[in-house]
Amino acid sequence: MPRNNIIQEDLEFITGSDLPWSVFEGKTVLIAGANGFLPAYMVETLLYLNEKVHTPRTKVIALVRNIEKARARFKYYQQREDLQFLVQDVCTPLEIIDRIDYIIHAASQASPKYFGRDPVGTLTANILGTRNLLDLAKDRNAAGFLFFSSGEVYGTVDPSQIPINEKNYGYVDPTEVRSCYAESKRMGETMCVSWAHQYRVPAKIVRPFHTYGPGMALDDGRVFADFVADIVNDRNIVMKSDGSAVRPFCYLADAVAGFFTVLLKGQVSEAYNIGNDKGEISILDLAELLVSTFPEKKLKVVRQERLTGNDYLKSPIARNCPNISKIGKLGWKPTTSAKEGFRRTVRSFL
Repeated sequence: MPRNNIIQEDLEFITGSDLPWSVFEGKTVLIAGANGFLPAYMVETLLYLNEKVHTPRTKVIALVRNIEKARARFKYYQQREDLQFLVQDVCTPLEIIDRIDYIIHAASQASPKYFGRDPVGTLTANILGTRNLLDLAKDRNAAGFLFFSSGEVYGTVDPSQIPINEKNYGYVDPTEVRSCYAESKRMGETMCVSWAHQYRVPAKIVRPFHTYGPGMALDDGRVFADFVADIVNDRNIVMKSDGSAVRPFCYLADAVAGFFTVLLKGQVSEAYNIGNDKGEISILDLAELLVSTFPEKKLKVVRQERLTGNDYLKSPIARNCPNISKIGKLGWKPTTSAKEGFRRTVRSFL
């Protein structure tokens, strides 16, 4: 079975980044939450390096809760000796006998549909899971630790502070259920800094902003996933809001190159925004962009009241955009436009 052409091109792009990839040779990398949209591409990147470059190979341990989902997600890599699944909840004590050189902690419920449905599960992965993985990094004297935080940690920021740099924090109400995500990500960051300070764990932090691309769940609940699902399934895009909210969309391959940049070149105890500051677009304009990118489908944008129920907790933020000058100093910048990125995303599902 050949690899998806879009994914093949993305992996070539990511591994073409000017990074010291050789440090992974012969090492073991534990990726928690490996089934997730973002970390799954990191798993594939390391396995692709094994195909093309690494001797001895990198061993990837993919920590997952659902083995059937994992086997489906990584079906291209079945029977690979360099990929091992560890099936457990990251919040329970870790029983790993392997040597661990690098840890990537991306086990988290990132979609707002979970914030109302399972706030406890959302926050425990970011706190208990982070504790377990930081302790593992300490005990194994890991060479690197990467924590996936989120642009949500900034909360509601004064418009004059946008684009947001890594030190501009806004308002988060801890008594709102939706804060289960932002507040636990904030605590996870503080834990990384504390373990680095007290135990010398080389923890680094990334804060992704609105990432999309191949492999994302089309039933994710977020509006851009809904739109892509509509295009893939030849449905008109149904607008369930006025579409005025503005978001900076970053293509997955760009973002993954940024994640590895921080892991390999970032400073310990530092956080880095990962997003496309040139990818800002309103939700309405994104809908129109997707429809116009595939004129052969003869689809249109339809307006309708959004019926969200009690689970999907809408963000109160009208606009957010990252200042990426900090990671820019490490040599990273996104290069994929929204039009090209969403075109590639849709094509990857067809």
